[in-house]
Amino acid sequence: MNTTPQTSQPNNPPENSRPASRRWSILEAIGLATVGYLLWQLWQYARQLWRQPRLVSRQVQIARLPDALVEAEASAIAESNVRSGLERRVLRNGEKKLVLCAGARNFREPWARDFGFASFGLLAMGEVEATKECLDVFLQYQRPSGQFPVKVHSTNILNRVLHAVLHREQPITAPLRPKYKTAHNTISLDGNALLVTAVLHYASEQNDNEFLAEWWPRLERAMTWLAEHEQGELNLLHQRTYADWADSIARSGFILYTNVLYWKATLEMAEAANRLNRNETAEFYANKAHQLRSNIQAHFWDETLGYFITSQQFHNLSSAGNLLAIAWGLATPTQGNLILDKMAHFQMADPVPTQVVNFPYPIRYIGIENRLAGIPHYHTSAAWLWLGSWHVVALARLGRHAEANELFRRLSELIVRDGVVHEAYGKDGRFLSTRWYTSEAPLTWNAGMIVYANHVLQQTKAALA
Repeated sequence: MNTTPQTSQPNNPPENSRPASRRWSILEAIGLATVGYLLWQLWQYARQLWRQPRLVSRQVQIARLPDALVEAEASAIAESNVRSGLERRVLRNGEKKLVLCAGARNFREPWARDFGFASFGLLAMGEVEATKECLDVFLQYQRPSGQFPVKVHSTNILNRVLHAVLHREQPITAPLRPKYKTAHNTISLDGNALLVTAVLHYASEQNDNEFLAEWWPRLERAMTWLAEHEQGELNLLHQRTYADWADSIARSGFILYTNVLYWKATLEMAEAANRLNRNETAEFYANKAHQLRSNIQAHFWDETLGYFITSQQFHNLSSAGNLLAIAWGLATPTQGNLILDKMAHFQMADPVPTQVVNFPYPIRYIGIENRLAGIPHYHTSAAWLWLGSWHVVALARLGRHAEANELFRRLSELIVRDGVVHEAYGKDGRFLSTRWYTSEAPLTWNAGMIVYANHVLQQTKAALA
């Protein structure tokens, strides 16, 4: 008989119950730690955002003198607005460069398109260093393919929006980095062409052949990249929707404005190659520019309408392409006068010079974000002073001096009234403002072009004296 005492077995739980409990405890701890960390980061960000200086108005108070010309006062405001956008910013390699930001509230960063046009005014103001260094930034950040950035920036869109909503200045301590796609995930053909023209305009105005020779290979790469976007027998640039300055409009294909810029860049490349004694290259670009001009004339000029159409799809009169064609000499004098007469007939400079198009695009082609923001007319019936400035220049180039002076006077009265150069204006003559959108003030693109238009007028007056 077995007398060994029986040991009682403890009433233990199943083997995997306590380890599972431990696992849940660990997961809960990790989750709580993560949430705590994120809340801490959010708190730190909120504190940093709130400590940023408040946005201040960039309005310029001008002492009105009885005998002062309103044009001189407006030009002083525009120059002050441009200079307010000049900032020394750090690049990713540690270099510091003087750059021109597009604005102060929403666009405290250099944009290729904005700067390309504003550079005409910068040079007219004598801001040579700023022009050269900002060009240098875009040239440095060019891709090996030849594509320039759409912009260089140091903050993301959410950060910018939050600072704008809380009326705080955007931080500018982080290095500028390039962005090659637009908000619509498209590339910018017009920005690439415009930067080439801006570089060549600077080199010509300053007789800086050393700068030109240094960056010449990159300029040629930029033109090669553009040529890769040619299509059809006419070899015109073919673009996607939302891809040019009117980036709230889903216009695609062969667009007048983009191809006028392409022709201008090609023509300037020919003249620059001559200055560098690159005779074969100069001949190549001269022939290409001649062919492009002929092709643009054939594809876009409508004799019946009396202006260059926007595209084969849209037969409206778009100010940008038509005015640049006049100012730069792509349009013949006869064509130029017809266009200007048509613009007067359509009252495109009333009440604010100058309206984007003479009649709007169908609503389905306007970006949903603009419709939701209450500004579907942003790139249609709204007026932009950079267009008004090219309107002044086009009138002056064709010898219509009285009209040019009158238009510039009207622009000037608007600027002096507001004390700042706004982004866009409505049919009521006031800057655009809705619950979800307020016009950037100042917009250095507009301000720079105001300065340039005044510069052209002064040159014209001196030549006539």
